[in-house]
Amino acid sequence: MFYPYAKGMKAMDNKSIEAEIASYTGKLFRDNFGKGPSSLFVSVVKPFITIHLRDFLAPMERVLVNQKNDLKVQETRDLLMQELLPDIKATIRTTAQVDIQNIYYDWSLTNKTGIIIAEMSEEEQNITEDYLSYPARDKVHEEIVRFSEKAQKAPSSLFSLMLNPRTLMIVRKGILVRIEKELIKAGFEEQLKLSKRRLEKSLLNIDLLESLLGVQIEDVFADWDFDLDKGYIALILKPEK
Repeated sequence: MFYPYAKGMKAMDNKSIEAEIASYTGKLFRDNFGKGPSSLFVSVVKPFITIHLRDFLAPMERVLVNQKNDLKVQETRDLLMQELLPDIKATIRTTAQVDIQNIYYDWSLTNKTGIIIAEMSEEEQNITEDYLSYPARDKVHEEIVRFSEKAQKAPSSLFSLMLNPRTLMIVRKGILVRIEKELIKAGFEEQLKLSKRRLEKSLLNIDLLESLLGVQIEDVFADWDFDLDKGYIALILKPEK
């Protein structure tokens, strides 16, 4: 699969860059969670580097999930990720030779999957136009606006990228309402993020999106940058063979 390369990369190095990031991330998770993902899919498309993890659920986490303690798993992972993010960011920066602005992540405990989204800094964000255009994009954006209005408010701006046949990235700006901003100021960022994930995923019309895109949606991931008032949604697709 071809990925456009970032400044400083050589096209022939893409596969080795992806492999190195996957290898490092897998080992990091094994060392810190006691179990690593069985597979990782790394994609490099400006302005994002995404890492999709599969079959990732530690034995103790499995017990908690079976006891319906998903929230406890989410909270524990968040604490661990705060320790790991600097290492992940530094490794991606060194390996891909790009400056990383921030890293976002989310999990699907039910599917035992997860995603890590590294967003490049503004000077690296020369988005390739080809990835901005895909079938039914405008209709997809209409659904994103609709469910955003139900969850909080319509975004002030919106764009999406079909990073590869398996990953659709959607970025919304200007979506926080006043009460959410006050909760963030009061120190309830973690609780707000966990609540927004549950709410937004429940409001998204998956059947409609699958119909528009013509593919099955395997996973929905969401994260936010509250400081910048930005929301990220990653749809993991199952393209027809």
